[in-house]
Amino acid sequence: MAAPRHVPLSPTEEASTYRSPNVVPSSWVNRRPADLDSVQPSGGSLGHQGPDQGYALRLCRSFRERLHITEHEHLDDVERGCVQIALKRASIFGRAPVVYDLEMAYRIWGFLDASADAELLRERSRLFEGLSESHHYSEVRHLVAAVPIRTLKMSPSDLEEQYSTDWTSLLELS
Repeated sequence: MAAPRHVPLSPTEEASTYRSPNVVPSSWVNRRPADLDSVQPSGGSLGHQGPDQGYALRLCRSFRERLHITEHEHLDDVERGCVQIALKRASIFGRAPVVYDLEMAYRIWGFLDASADAELLRERSRLFEGLSESHHYSEVRHLVAAVPIRTLKMSPSDLEEQYSTDWTSLLELS
């Protein structure tokens, strides 16, 4: 390190320079107890993992004025179910959720359609009932499983067209 001019230096002393340490530390290794040794687990009731999933909750706010919800449905139930469907779509593509994921989830179930089919209204009313309550996790997983991957891989315009011609082809209801 350089010293100011007023600090006396002896011409016979060796100048201070960098020297490597005698021991080189080993590289960092993942050995913490909760760290995963392999890829993120999937299957069963584990849901669909992806980055920045909480952003879908923020996106919900922009749809609240556009949703067509019957008097027997609750906004909290609708949002929880559709957010989970949107997260499934985002995880298929390995990215964070975007507005189109949520728009497609709402469209599949007719929440963006003021004149949705009566049969679809009955099905969604039954499937979305009580989803906002934490003890209904298995019902949420059942709802998400009703939307097949082939539907979620569609483009928003193709999905809208398919919804208008035959909404039942977008779902696997049993």
